[in-house]
Amino acid sequence: MSVDSVNGSTPTTNTNPTSATKSDAASASLDYDAFLNLLVAQMKYQDPLNPMDSSEYMSQFATFSNVEQAIKTNTKLDSLLNVSALTQAGSVIGLTATSGDGSVTGTVTAVKITSDGATAILNNGKTLVLDSGVEIAYPTTAS
Repeated sequence: MSVDSVNGSTPTTNTNPTSATKSDAASASLDYDAFLNLLVAQMKYQDPLNPMDSSEYMSQFATFSNVEQAIKTNTKLDSLLNVSALTQAGSVIGLTATSGDGSVTGTVTAVKITSDGATAILNNGKTLVLDSGVEIAYPTTAS
């Protein structure tokens, strides 16, 4: 049985497998939608006098369910990772942060999670992305 094209979308691939972003979730959603469209098209165009094998139908339904659950699991894991990153980043509040080149320094008053990672907001109004090279220390007190 041949099935005509359901839509004109093409599959997308992530060229950087080490970065987990919202676009990965969007790509998974597109794949999920494409799978659903194919399943509906197959059911729509099957011959009613010669229906598909019921075990094949159940296998496709199980695959559909697995894809749906994987997407939900990935969404929950992303949320958990964000909470974990924010909790860890929050432990630097009140400490002194200095950039790797020493050009930015100050006491951390708040931390926010952005697409660049954890960003410290310093008491002098400057921001500093907490990545490699940044030094975190207890504030020194002048005697």
